[in-house]
Amino acid sequence: MVEFISPPDAIFLVNESREHPMHVGSLQLFQPPEGAGPDFIRSIHERMRAMPVRRRVFRKRPGTLLGGISSLTWYYDDEVDLDYHLRRSALPTPGRVRELLDLTSRLHGGLLDRYRPLWEQHLIEGLDDGRLAVYTKVHHALIDGIAAQRLLQRTLSTDPHATDVRVPWSIESEHERGRGPSLAGRATGALRGLGRLAPSTLTMAKQAFVEHRLALPFDAPDSMFNVPIGGARRCAAQSWPLARIRAVQEAASVTVNDVVLAMCSAALRAYLLEHDALPDRSLIAMVPVSLRQDGAGEASGNAVGTILCTLGTDLPDPGERLRTISASMSEGKRLFAQMPKAEALAVSALMVAPLGLSNVPGFVAMTRPPFNIVISNVPGSREPMYWYGARLDGNYPMSIVLDGQALNITVTSNAGNLDFGVVGCRRSVPHLQRLLRHLENGLAELEHATA
Repeated sequence: MVEFISPPDAIFLVNESREHPMHVGSLQLFQPPEGAGPDFIRSIHERMRAMPVRRRVFRKRPGTLLGGISSLTWYYDDEVDLDYHLRRSALPTPGRVRELLDLTSRLHGGLLDRYRPLWEQHLIEGLDDGRLAVYTKVHHALIDGIAAQRLLQRTLSTDPHATDVRVPWSIESEHERGRGPSLAGRATGALRGLGRLAPSTLTMAKQAFVEHRLALPFDAPDSMFNVPIGGARRCAAQSWPLARIRAVQEAASVTVNDVVLAMCSAALRAYLLEHDALPDRSLIAMVPVSLRQDGAGEASGNAVGTILCTLGTDLPDPGERLRTISASMSEGKRLFAQMPKAEALAVSALMVAPLGLSNVPGFVAMTRPPFNIVISNVPGSREPMYWYGARLDGNYPMSIVLDGQALNITVTSNAGNLDFGVVGCRRSVPHLQRLLRHLENGLAELEHATA
């Protein structure tokens, strides 16, 4: 079966190169159930290999044209070689989380084979504490990061005694929900939506920008993160108790996401100071936010906008940084709340449209960065989840970095924790794991400042 590739999806295929892999990933950590023997992972692997590939997206690859791979059509394989796509690996001794993240970094930096459906899943054993890990990657032309996380959530159960194995390629598609527009899809429709902007909306937005209450694209300072990148990656991951973050939120009368952004701001400031590379002006983060109105429910459809948030990295005081972030996010949300959803999405798309130009030769070197970093908070499970009786201990999103955007931080909720997944260009962002220590120190500073 053959179908044409939509322009937004084709962007991810056309822009992909050895230096710019265009897949999203996820690293999950599981604690096996009591009594699980040494063959626990092997038995899961065998059962997974026997699961049919029902979901069409997992049979999908670029078609051929004139004897070569093209970015014009999709082709659906009738048979999928699960022995290739589903892999079982073991960590070298001593099997620490460090070795797991080293393996994840290598896997996340590798290109997917375009002659096969564009996905892989790796079962990883050999952790010294007895846990197992699952690393999954899917090309962004097939599915976006939020949809990928939701699909992986559907493989889990709230029942710790459930013994059925659910795999993403065997779960039937939910046609009524659909995929939802990707980042590139929102950017593609920006001009069309902009043409419908009401004069009052433009006036309100212009006033907010002129008064410096909202950050403008290309108003971010140059930083060591906004450079051309290589193809190798570093990945880091850690969890923080949601209770600690909520305590700061309540004490400061801000949102959970404000506290997350303040943790990231503190970590980025400390990291840049270590490298004698802290800009005099604040870093700007692109932050996806929900535009769904209270009570709108599923009927309102997909409603995700983007805010350019001033992170306050130029401010030494953690409390002042948190107030700056909260004010920046509140102003962006207030502006969006006064717009119809179509207009808010159009303005958001214009904010991120420069990402589509990042691979144009000379663009990054000749322009200021539209923003310095993308920081996303993806909704996850609020209760403990299990997979074949194994408890999900960590769920770390691993996103894409681009020319001019060498670092990405994505956060998701997992029962009582917030799980941080950090991805960076190996060449441009050295000692990436130090950001985890700086995140912890940033939270501790906020706790002290709001005590």
